[in-house]
Amino acid sequence: VQLQACGGGLVQAGGCLRLSCKISGSIFMLNDMGWFRQAPGKKRELVATYTNGLNTNYADSVKGRFTISRDNSKKTIYLQMNSLKPEDTADYYCTGSLFSIDYWGQGTLVTVSS
Repeated sequence: VQLQACGGGLVQAGGCLRLSCKISGSIFMLNDMGWFRQAPGKKRELVATYTNGLNTNYADSVKGRFTISRDNSKKTIYLQMNSLKPEDTADYYCTGSLFSIDYWGQGTLVTVSS
């Protein structure tokens, strides 16, 4: 099982980006899929996840600005990021689990300039 994340880039503060994460190597959609991020010198932190199916959970710092979504037919999840702030700068990672195994994609870098 592999997760391929893309969509990062450089954007000015106030701008938007949409990240995508596509699953390959599995006929199943993964469980509890979501996004984490890690800024330089900081610990990896939760951004947004699905829990118990379609329930969503967001970090307080992104509520109202970021939206997680999914397309099961494409085995892909998305993270729409609006009103980006310099503090959103980080490597963003997608994750999911299947049969109690956690899978992580490679990071996609989001840089927000002030």
